[in-house]
Amino acid sequence: MLNNYEINYDTIAVLPIDEKISKVIEADNTFIVNKNATEIVNHSCKYFGSSLTGRKEGTKALMGISYKAPIIIEETKSLIFFPTSSPRFNTCSWISLNHICDYMKLNKGSQINFKNGEVLELNISYGSLENQVLRATRLESILRHRKI
Repeated sequence: MLNNYEINYDTIAVLPIDEKISKVIEADNTFIVNKNATEIVNHSCKYFGSSLTGRKEGTKALMGISYKAPIIIEETKSLIFFPTSSPRFNTCSWISLNHICDYMKLNKGSQINFKNGEVLELNISYGSLENQVLRATRLESILRHRKI
C-alpha cells in the first residue's frame, strides 16, 4: 500500500475503497493508496504547483462551473479529471478524460470503457456521467484554444 501517489499521464481513475483508502488504476498498473480519492487529487494538484481549490477556481473562471467541476491537474499534458459526485463525499471517484474510449447506460448506473480495455461500472446516472464528460471536454477545448 502506497502512502502517496501523483496522478500522471497513465492514470485512468482514482476510486474510493473506503473513507481513507483508494484504488488507483493506471493503463498498466493498479495501486492501493492510503488516502481518499480527493486527497490524492489535491496532492497531485499541489505536486504540479497548485491545489484542488486553486484548480476549481481556475475552472470557475474559465467556464463558470463550480459544482462537480472538472479540473486541470497539469496543463502541458492536458491532465483533465472530473469527479463522479461532489468531492466532499467519500464516494467520489475521479476519472481521466484522456483515457475514455466510450461510455454507456446500464440498468443501474453507467459504464465507462477505457482505451486500454479497462471497464468501470459506476453507480451514477448516464445523464450525470455524460454531463461530466461534456464539461471536461469543454474545459479541454478552452485550454487547447488558450495554448494557441
